[in-house]
Amino acid sequence: MTERNDDTDPTVRQASRDASGWMIRLQDAPDDAELRRQFSDWLVDPVNAAAWKETQRMSRAVAGATPRHAERWGPFLRQVRAGAQDRTTPGNGGGDAARNRATVGRTNRRRALRLAGLATAASVLAIMAGPQLALQLRADYATATAETRTVRLADDSVVTVAPASAIAVSYTEGERRVRLLDGEVYLHVTPDAGRPFRVSADGLLVTVLGTGFNVSRSDAGAEVGVAHGTVRVDRDGNARPAAAALEAGEFVRVSRSGRVQRGRQPAAQIGAWRQNQLIAQDQPFGEMMDRLRRYYSGAIVLLDDSLADQPVTGVYDLGNPVGALRAIARSQNAVVREITPWLLIVSRA
Repeated sequence: MTERNDDTDPTVRQASRDASGWMIRLQDAPDDAELRRQFSDWLVDPVNAAAWKETQRMSRAVAGATPRHAERWGPFLRQVRAGAQDRTTPGNGGGDAARNRATVGRTNRRRALRLAGLATAASVLAIMAGPQLALQLRADYATATAETRTVRLADDSVVTVAPASAIAVSYTEGERRVRLLDGEVYLHVTPDAGRPFRVSADGLLVTVLGTGFNVSRSDAGAEVGVAHGTVRVDRDGNARPAAAALEAGEFVRVSRSGRVQRGRQPAAQIGAWRQNQLIAQDQPFGEMMDRLRRYYSGAIVLLDDSLADQPVTGVYDLGNPVGALRAIARSQNAVVREITPWLLIVSRA
Protein backbone atom coordinates (compact mmCIF):
# COMPACT_ATOMS: atom_id res chain seq x y z
CA MET A 1 0.00 0.00 0.00
CA THR A 2 1.28 3.48 -0.88
CA GLU A 3 1.51 5.83 2.10
CA ARG A 4 -0.45 9.02 1.63
CA ASN A 5 1.49 12.29 1.97
CA ASP A 6 -0.84 14.94 3.36
CA ASP A 7 1.28 17.73 1.84
CA THR A 8 0.75 16.47 -1.74
CA ASP A 9 -2.47 14.40 -1.69
CA PRO A 10 -5.05 16.36 -3.73
CA THR A 11 -7.96 15.16 -1.57
CA VAL A 12 -6.33 16.49 1.57
CA ARG A 13 -5.38 19.78 -0.10
CA GLN A 14 -8.94 20.24 -1.32
CA ALA A 15 -10.33 19.50 2.14
CA SER A 16 -7.97 22.10 3.62
CA ARG A 17 -9.11 24.73 1.15
CA ASP A 18 -12.76 23.90 1.77
CA ALA A 19 -12.24 24.07 5.55
CA SER A 20 -10.86 27.58 5.20
CA GLY A 21 -13.88 28.61 3.15
CA TRP A 22 -16.30 27.11 5.65
CA MET A 23 -14.69 28.98 8.55
CA ILE A 24 -15.18 32.32 6.84
CA ARG A 25 -18.77 31.59 5.80
CA LEU A 26 -19.67 30.43 9.31
CA GLN A 27 -18.13 33.56 10.80
CA ASP A 28 -20.07 35.72 8.38
CA ALA A 29 -23.44 34.01 9.02
CA PRO A 30 -23.36 32.32 12.44
CA ASP A 31 -27.18 32.09 12.64
CA ASP A 32 -27.78 30.57 9.21
CA ALA A 33 -29.39 27.18 9.96
CA GLU A 34 -29.19 25.96 6.35
CA LEU A 35 -25.49 26.83 6.21
CA ARG A 36 -24.92 24.89 9.42
CA ARG A 37 -26.73 21.87 7.95
CA GLN A 38 -24.57 21.94 4.82
CA PHE A 39 -21.46 22.25 6.97
CA SER A 40 -22.50 19.26 9.09
CA ASP A 41 -22.96 17.18 5.96
CA TRP A 42 -19.51 18.18 4.74
CA LEU A 43 -17.93 17.41 8.13
CA VAL A 44 -19.06 13.77 8.09
CA ASP A 45 -16.15 12.81 5.83
CA PRO A 46 -13.13 11.92 8.06
CA VAL A 47 -10.73 13.75 5.71
CA ASN A 48 -12.85 16.89 5.97
CA ALA A 49 -13.09 16.53 9.75
CA ALA A 50 -9.30 16.30 10.03
CA ALA A 51 -8.87 19.37 7.79
CA TRP A 52 -11.37 21.31 9.91
CA LYS A 53 -9.52 20.43 13.11
CA GLU A 54 -6.19 21.57 11.64
CA THR A 55 -7.71 24.82 10.35
CA GLN A 56 -9.07 25.61 13.81
CA ARG A 57 -5.68 24.85 15.37
CA MET A 58 -3.85 27.21 13.02
CA SER A 59 -6.43 29.92 13.56
CA ARG A 60 -5.92 29.75 17.33
CA ALA A 61 -2.14 29.80 16.91
CA VAL A 62 -2.03 32.82 14.64
CA ALA A 63 -4.31 34.75 16.99
CA GLY A 64 -1.34 34.92 19.37
CA ALA A 65 1.04 36.35 16.78
CA THR A 66 1.78 40.03 16.15
CA PRO A 67 1.01 40.53 12.45
CA ARG A 68 1.82 43.52 10.29
CA HIS A 69 0.85 45.03 6.96
CA ALA A 70 -2.89 45.51 7.23
CA GLU A 71 -2.78 47.24 3.86
CA ARG A 72 -1.86 43.90 2.29
CA TRP A 73 -4.07 41.64 4.36
CA GLY A 74 -7.20 43.75 3.83
CA PRO A 75 -7.49 43.36 0.03
CA PHE A 76 -6.29 39.77 0.34
CA LEU A 77 -9.01 38.88 2.83
CA ARG A 78 -11.72 40.51 0.71
CA GLN A 79 -10.54 38.56 -2.30
CA VAL A 80 -10.45 35.21 -0.58
CA ARG A 81 -13.82 35.82 1.06
CA ALA A 82 -15.25 36.14 -2.44
CA GLY A 83 -13.43 32.98 -3.46
CA ALA A 84 -14.79 31.09 -0.48
CA GLN A 85 -18.32 32.11 -1.39
CA ASP A 86 -17.81 30.83 -4.94
CA ARG A 87 -16.47 27.50 -3.76
CA THR A 88 -19.04 26.66 -1.06
CA THR A 89 -22.32 28.12 -2.38
CA PRO A 90 -24.55 25.45 -4.03
CA GLY A 91 -25.45 25.89 -7.71
CA ASN A 92 -28.81 27.35 -8.71
CA GLY A 93 -29.72 24.97 -11.54
CA GLY A 94 -28.04 22.84 -14.18
CA GLY A 95 -27.67 25.50 -16.87
CA ASP A 96 -26.61 28.23 -14.48
CA ALA A 97 -24.22 25.87 -12.73
CA ALA A 98 -22.52 25.00 -16.01
CA ARG A 99 -22.13 28.64 -16.95
CA ASN A 100 -20.82 29.44 -13.46
CA ARG A 101 -18.25 26.67 -13.69
CA ALA A 102 -17.04 27.97 -17.04
CA THR A 103 -16.81 31.51 -15.67
CA VAL A 104 -15.14 30.92 -12.32
CA GLY A 105 -13.17 27.73 -12.91
CA ARG A 106 -9.91 29.40 -13.82
CA THR A 107 -10.32 32.01 -11.07
CA ASN A 108 -10.88 29.33 -8.45
CA ARG A 109 -7.76 27.48 -9.50
CA ARG A 110 -5.72 30.66 -9.18
CA ARG A 111 -7.21 31.23 -5.73
CA ALA A 112 -6.52 27.73 -4.50
CA LEU A 113 -3.28 28.45 -2.67
CA ARG A 114 -4.60 31.62 -1.11
CA LEU A 115 -7.75 29.93 0.14
CA ALA A 116 -5.69 27.38 2.06
CA GLY A 117 -4.88 30.04 4.69
CA LEU A 118 -8.24 31.78 4.75
CA ALA A 119 -9.11 31.10 8.37
CA THR A 120 -5.76 32.32 9.65
CA ALA A 121 -6.05 35.45 7.51
CA ALA A 122 -9.28 36.33 9.32
CA SER A 123 -7.60 36.00 12.71
CA VAL A 124 -4.58 38.01 11.56
CA LEU A 125 -6.61 40.90 10.21
CA ALA A 126 -8.65 41.15 13.41
CA ILE A 127 -5.64 41.87 15.64
CA MET A 128 -3.09 43.59 13.43
CA ALA A 129 -4.04 47.24 13.33
CA GLY A 130 -4.27 48.47 16.94
CA PRO A 131 -0.77 47.96 18.41
CA GLN A 132 1.03 48.99 15.24
CA LEU A 133 -1.00 52.18 14.82
CA ALA A 134 -0.36 53.13 18.46
CA LEU A 135 3.36 52.57 17.98
CA GLN A 136 3.46 54.75 14.86
CA LEU A 137 1.85 57.60 16.79
CA ARG A 138 4.54 57.45 19.49
CA ALA A 139 7.53 57.22 17.14
CA ASP A 140 9.61 60.00 15.59
CA TYR A 141 11.20 57.56 13.15
CA ALA A 142 9.91 54.15 12.10
CA THR A 143 10.68 51.60 9.40
CA ALA A 144 8.57 49.09 7.51
CA THR A 145 9.28 45.39 7.06
CA ALA A 146 12.67 44.82 5.37
CA GLU A 147 13.33 48.59 5.35
CA THR A 148 16.48 50.09 6.92
CA ARG A 149 16.75 53.82 7.59
CA THR A 150 19.70 56.00 8.62
CA VAL A 151 18.89 59.14 10.62
CA ARG A 152 21.33 61.95 11.44
CA LEU A 153 20.26 63.62 14.69
CA ALA A 154 20.64 67.27 15.66
CA ASP A 155 24.06 66.72 17.30
CA ASP A 156 25.39 64.77 14.26
CA SER A 157 24.96 61.43 16.02
CA VAL A 158 23.77 58.79 13.55
CA VAL A 159 21.11 56.15 14.20
CA THR A 160 20.58 53.26 11.80
CA VAL A 161 17.08 51.89 12.33
CA ALA A 162 16.55 48.18 11.57
CA PRO A 163 13.48 46.87 9.73
CA ALA A 164 10.12 47.05 11.51
CA SER A 165 11.59 49.21 14.27
CA ALA A 166 10.66 52.54 15.86
CA ILE A 167 12.36 55.21 17.99
CA ALA A 168 11.39 58.40 19.77
CA VAL A 169 13.99 61.19 20.18
CA SER A 170 14.11 63.80 22.96
CA TYR A 171 16.94 66.34 23.25
CA THR A 172 17.15 68.78 26.17
CA GLU A 173 19.90 71.05 27.50
CA GLY A 174 21.07 68.38 29.95
CA GLU A 175 20.47 65.13 28.09
CA ARG A 176 20.14 63.47 24.69
CA ARG A 177 17.64 60.60 24.82
CA VAL A 178 16.55 57.98 22.29
CA ARG A 179 13.78 55.56 23.23
CA LEU A 180 13.74 52.27 21.36
CA LEU A 181 10.02 51.56 21.10
CA ASP A 182 10.37 48.40 19.05
CA GLY A 183 12.99 46.47 17.12
CA GLU A 184 16.68 47.27 16.84
CA VAL A 185 19.04 50.20 16.22
CA TYR A 186 22.75 50.81 15.75
CA LEU A 187 24.07 54.15 17.03
CA HIS A 188 27.25 56.13 16.38
CA VAL A 189 27.28 58.89 18.99
CA THR A 190 28.97 62.29 18.82
CA PRO A 191 30.77 63.02 22.13
CA ASP A 192 29.39 65.82 24.32
CA ALA A 193 30.49 65.63 27.96
CA GLY A 194 27.94 68.25 28.99
CA ARG A 195 24.99 66.31 27.54
CA PRO A 196 25.18 62.55 28.09
CA PHE A 197 23.59 60.38 25.42
CA ARG A 198 21.17 57.73 26.70
CA VAL A 199 19.11 55.01 25.07
CA SER A 200 16.20 53.41 26.89
CA ALA A 201 14.81 50.03 25.83
CA ASP A 202 12.46 47.75 27.72
CA GLY A 203 13.67 48.63 31.22
CA LEU A 204 17.33 49.13 30.27
CA LEU A 205 19.09 52.50 30.23
CA VAL A 206 22.32 52.75 28.19
CA THR A 207 24.57 55.74 28.91
CA VAL A 208 27.42 56.66 26.53
CA LEU A 209 29.85 59.49 25.93
CA GLY A 210 31.12 58.46 22.49
CA THR A 211 30.90 55.05 20.89
CA GLY A 212 29.24 52.77 18.36
CA PHE A 213 26.80 50.22 19.75
CA ASN A 214 23.70 48.18 19.02
CA VAL A 215 20.47 47.97 21.05
CA SER A 216 17.60 45.57 20.43
CA ARG A 217 14.39 44.57 22.17
CA SER A 218 12.02 41.67 21.62
CA ASP A 219 9.47 39.59 23.48
CA ALA A 220 12.38 37.84 25.21
CA GLY A 221 13.96 41.03 26.60
CA ALA A 222 16.66 43.51 25.54
CA GLU A 223 20.28 43.30 24.39
CA VAL A 224 23.15 45.79 24.12
CA GLY A 225 26.36 45.13 22.17
CA VAL A 226 29.36 47.46 21.74
CA ALA A 227 31.34 47.76 18.50
CA HIS A 228 33.76 50.40 19.80
CA GLY A 229 33.97 52.64 22.85
CA THR A 230 32.34 52.05 26.25
CA VAL A 231 28.79 52.15 27.58
CA ARG A 232 27.12 51.66 30.95
CA VAL A 233 23.93 49.62 31.11
CA ASP A 234 21.52 50.24 34.01
CA ARG A 235 18.13 48.80 34.81
CA ASP A 236 15.40 51.34 35.48
CA GLY A 237 14.38 51.30 39.14
CA ASN A 238 17.29 49.08 40.16
CA ALA A 239 20.43 50.48 41.77
CA ARG A 240 22.60 47.61 40.55
CA PRO A 241 23.65 48.06 36.90
CA ALA A 242 23.25 45.25 34.38
CA ALA A 243 26.79 46.05 33.24
CA ALA A 244 28.94 48.74 34.86
CA ALA A 245 30.98 48.96 31.67
CA LEU A 246 30.70 47.25 28.29
CA GLU A 247 33.66 47.58 25.95
CA ALA A 248 34.22 46.68 22.30
CA GLY A 249 33.14 43.13 21.53
CA GLU A 250 31.07 42.74 24.70
CA PHE A 251 27.32 42.34 24.99
CA VAL A 252 24.71 41.94 27.69
CA ARG A 253 21.24 40.39 27.40
CA VAL A 254 18.57 40.98 30.02
CA SER A 255 15.47 38.78 29.86
CA ARG A 256 11.97 39.82 30.89
CA SER A 257 12.44 37.78 34.06
CA GLY A 258 15.57 39.82 34.94
CA ARG A 259 18.17 37.18 34.05
CA VAL A 260 21.43 38.83 32.93
CA GLN A 261 23.73 37.16 30.41
CA ARG A 262 27.03 38.80 29.56
CA GLY A 263 29.40 37.62 26.83
CA ARG A 264 31.83 38.44 24.06
CA GLN A 265 31.77 38.23 20.29
CA PRO A 266 33.90 39.75 17.50
CA ALA A 267 33.28 43.48 17.42
CA ALA A 268 32.63 43.28 13.67
CA GLN A 269 29.58 41.10 14.37
CA ILE A 270 27.88 43.77 16.48
CA GLY A 271 25.00 45.11 14.41
CA ALA A 272 25.64 42.52 11.68
CA TRP A 273 22.06 43.03 10.45
CA ARG A 274 23.37 46.14 8.67
CA GLN A 275 25.12 43.70 6.30
CA ASN A 276 21.98 41.53 6.06
CA GLN A 277 23.44 38.91 8.41
CA LEU A 278 21.66 37.21 11.29
CA ILE A 279 24.31 35.76 13.61
CA ALA A 280 23.18 33.43 16.37
CA GLN A 281 25.29 32.01 19.18
CA ASP A 282 23.21 29.60 21.25
CA GLN A 283 20.25 31.96 21.06
CA PRO A 284 16.64 30.74 21.42
CA PHE A 285 14.81 29.62 18.30
CA GLY A 286 11.88 31.87 19.25
CA GLU A 287 14.12 34.93 19.44
CA MET A 288 15.53 34.19 15.98
CA MET A 289 11.98 33.95 14.65
CA ASP A 290 11.19 37.35 16.16
CA ARG A 291 14.10 38.87 14.27
CA LEU A 292 13.16 37.24 10.98
CA ARG A 293 9.60 38.53 11.30
CA ARG A 294 10.98 42.02 10.76
CA TYR A 295 12.17 41.00 7.30
CA TYR A 296 9.13 38.99 6.19
CA SER A 297 5.99 40.73 4.88
CA GLY A 298 3.50 38.53 6.63
CA ALA A 299 3.03 36.33 9.68
CA ILE A 300 5.31 33.57 10.97
CA VAL A 301 3.54 31.23 13.39
CA LEU A 302 5.22 28.66 15.64
CA LEU A 303 2.87 25.74 16.31
CA ASP A 304 5.17 23.80 18.65
CA ASP A 305 6.07 25.83 21.75
CA SER A 306 8.79 23.34 22.68
CA LEU A 307 10.88 24.71 19.79
CA ALA A 308 10.96 28.26 21.14
CA ASP A 309 13.73 27.70 23.69
CA GLN A 310 15.94 25.46 21.55
CA PRO A 311 19.44 26.98 21.04
CA VAL A 312 20.41 28.14 17.55
CA THR A 313 23.92 28.82 16.28
CA GLY A 314 24.86 29.93 12.78
CA VAL A 315 25.00 32.75 10.24
CA TYR A 316 21.87 33.35 8.15
CA ASP A 317 20.96 35.64 5.25
CA LEU A 318 18.41 38.31 6.18
CA GLY A 319 18.07 39.14 2.48
CA ASN A 320 16.25 35.80 2.17
CA PRO A 321 14.19 35.55 5.37
CA VAL A 322 12.20 32.51 4.22
CA GLY A 323 15.39 30.64 3.33
CA ALA A 324 16.93 31.65 6.67
CA LEU A 325 13.86 30.42 8.54
CA ARG A 326 13.95 27.09 6.70
CA ALA A 327 17.66 26.68 7.52
CA ILE A 328 17.10 27.42 11.21
CA ALA A 329 14.12 25.05 11.27
CA ARG A 330 16.16 22.24 9.71
CA SER A 331 18.75 22.59 12.47
CA GLN A 332 15.96 21.75 14.93
CA ASN A 333 14.34 18.97 12.86
CA ALA A 334 11.42 21.29 12.16
CA VAL A 335 9.70 22.25 8.91
CA VAL A 336 8.32 25.47 7.44
CA ARG A 337 5.08 25.35 5.44
CA GLU A 338 3.91 28.23 3.25
CA ILE A 339 0.14 28.39 3.77
CA THR A 340 -0.43 31.61 1.82
CA PRO A 341 1.96 34.16 0.26
CA TRP A 342 1.93 35.93 3.64
CA LEU A 343 1.72 33.11 6.17
CA LEU A 344 4.43 30.63 7.24
CA ILE A 345 3.77 27.84 9.73
CA VAL A 346 6.69 26.31 11.68
CA SER A 347 6.24 22.91 13.34
CA ARG A 348 8.03 19.69 14.15
CA ALA A 349 8.88 17.56 11.13
